[in-house]
Amino acid sequence: MSKDPALYADQILEAIKNIYADIEGKDLEDFRADRRTRQLVERNLEILSEASRRLPDEFKRRESDIPWRNIAGIGNVLRHDYYKSNPEILWEICRKDLRNLQKAVERIGQMLE
Repeated sequence: MSKDPALYADQILEAIKNIYADIEGKDLEDFRADRRTRQLVERNLEILSEASRRLPDEFKRRESDIPWRNIAGIGNVLRHDYYKSNPEILWEICRKDLRNLQKAVERIGQMLE
């Protein structure tokens, strides 16, 4: 039995909210030096990656500007190729990519209501 897709949208939004809270007031150098913050960000990226896989394709197609395949892929890297985790790339994801994802998932959430 599959879960309500709105649950996955909520999980993505919660993970993004957590990431923003974890990096608040930090710059790249702070992030690079703070192992705990990096690990919190990595875990939340894993969560949003997995939740994104479970969103129905019909809703993801409506948000075609979002690189859904890459979002799913970051979870694989963090879980299986964790030694390749790069603080600069994680920082760029947090600072540049999450806003668009957040807006798209908010729109998906509205469609699911």
